[in-house]
Amino acid sequence: MKALVLGGGSMKGAFQVGVIQAVLENGFEPEMIYGISVGALNTTFLANEAGRQMEENKEVKWSLASRRLLEFWIKNITQPQDISMLRSRVMLGMNTLMSRFDGIVDPLPLHQLIRKHLSDDHLANTPVKVKVGAVNIGSGEIKYVSTSDKHYVDFMYASSSIPMLMPAIEIEGQLYLDGGLREVAPIRQAIEDGATEIVLIACHSPLLYQPEELNTRNLITLIERVRDITVNQIVNNNIGWAESYVDRSTLRGKPMKLIVIRPNAPLFLDLQRFNSDDISRLIIEGYRAGMESILKKEKVSE
Repeated sequence: MKALVLGGGSMKGAFQVGVIQAVLENGFEPEMIYGISVGALNTTFLANEAGRQMEENKEVKWSLASRRLLEFWIKNITQPQDISMLRSRVMLGMNTLMSRFDGIVDPLPLHQLIRKHLSDDHLANTPVKVKVGAVNIGSGEIKYVSTSDKHYVDFMYASSSIPMLMPAIEIEGQLYLDGGLREVAPIRQAIEDGATEIVLIACHSPLLYQPEELNTRNLITLIERVRDITVNQIVNNNIGWAESYVDRSTLRGKPMKLIVIRPNAPLFLDLQRFNSDDISRLIIEGYRAGMESILKKEKVSE
């Protein structure tokens, strides 16, 4: 089965959108789409669009689906206020002292934006196998759910809820946060579910971005830096495991294909001060990386 695996990366997910455009417009037709964090958001949008097309036209044009995803980002995600609202210092201090801390920012704008573009019917009837993952804060385990789960949208919110910055999402009495705490690229789950031809799109390069100046007294900046360090290591481990698994499977006579597309150099986006030009820049970088990977693959196969 053909699987599109979308890793996490916060607003660096714009890079992922560009890669998706390149991959899908060049003929890759996924039967499975798995996502974590911002990858869960992109996964859900693609699944919703596929369901909509099936309902209207009885077929899915993946190049159109990827273009709709790109348009969604360009039109709707242009500044920090589009995805979150900074809580007042007074309320933040009071909630912390009263053991009611629920994140430094409120992700309500993002949740409302996503809900506006989703249809429960389209998600339920999507023709692709879809899973997103979030971490249970109590048990520490990652849980993957499909669009058939009645709490799917809540799990998607949880998967993209950055620890400390955003509140945990309560689902059936349990609290869940970003799936990237355990797996940044959900390729292990895709393989366990039968994927044999995989395109994995990560938002982090093999190397870690090294800022010239780092204000560690800015709490949001510090949280983002700690997250970048952790996520970079986890995604490298995820990809290393997958590459070894595919090699072993091929040697055992069960050939698999794995294409990993990720930035050659670390991406940078200031979560507190980005604009539409920054989002467009990352999308273009992603599209270029996707096309380079496709061209390289074609040369190898000649």
